[in-house]
Amino acid sequence: MVFLRTSCAALAVLFAFSNVEARWQQPSAAPSGPSSANSQTTRSLSAEEIAKNLEARDKQRAASLQQFTGQRVYHMHYRGFAGNYSAQMVVNVTYRAPNRKEFAVVSQSGSTFIINHVFKRLLQSEQEFLNDHNRQQDALNTENYTFSSAGYEATPNGGEYVLTLSPRKKNKFLYQGKIWVDASDFAVVRIEAEPCENPSLWIKRTQIEHNYMKVSGFWLPSSDHTQSEMRLGGSADLSIEYSNYRITAAATTRSNEIMPSGSH
Repeated sequence: MVFLRTSCAALAVLFAFSNVEARWQQPSAAPSGPSSANSQTTRSLSAEEIAKNLEARDKQRAASLQQFTGQRVYHMHYRGFAGNYSAQMVVNVTYRAPNRKEFAVVSQSGSTFIINHVFKRLLQSEQEFLNDHNRQQDALNTENYTFSSAGYEATPNGGEYVLTLSPRKKNKFLYQGKIWVDASDFAVVRIEAEPCENPSLWIKRTQIEHNYMKVSGFWLPSSDHTQSEMRLGGSADLSIEYSNYRITAAATTRSNEIMPSGSH
């Protein structure tokens, strides 16, 4: 009975993570060359203009980044009525454009159920989401989302737009929340969100936070944290730390012009 409860809780977390986390593994590259607008111009852009620039740059970045390698550390801890269970897995990753990722497990420890049914399912799900059809289902664009402005923040690394996202349709692959967009590169820096639809009856609430860092001119994931509250009590925390990035192949592309304020 204890194993059944633990399995159900872990599967609930799996449903939450497998459909949401894979979305954020797509590489995002900084445009080559200097930005064509200063901070005064970029501050005056509307939410729709920022979203369109983000979408255009995303396409350009996907074409630019050809191959990279890196390492991840997955860690998950479940606390609840079934007890406390945790696991960790270290994975080396190789990405080859346009839709290939190779994973090599370096080490693993802890709960074998979490390792086999959460961590390894996440890797499988991520690979599945690399095809064009699945990418379109949760693409960060104006077809899937309505964008509204939530401010502009000055940081030590430069200005960032803050946008609020609202899904245009009910879809388990979409989410609602906020994104922070680099005002110069038009790349996502941070995401704070929750799924548009509850991925499982076992889950009461899921909170997601993703962060990105700039590596050799490219924006790549730096950390993910997902916390789920279970309806029958307890919680599950999943974190992923990214490191040891190495860009091994990249194409030079011309950056798109930033849309002037008031353009349509």
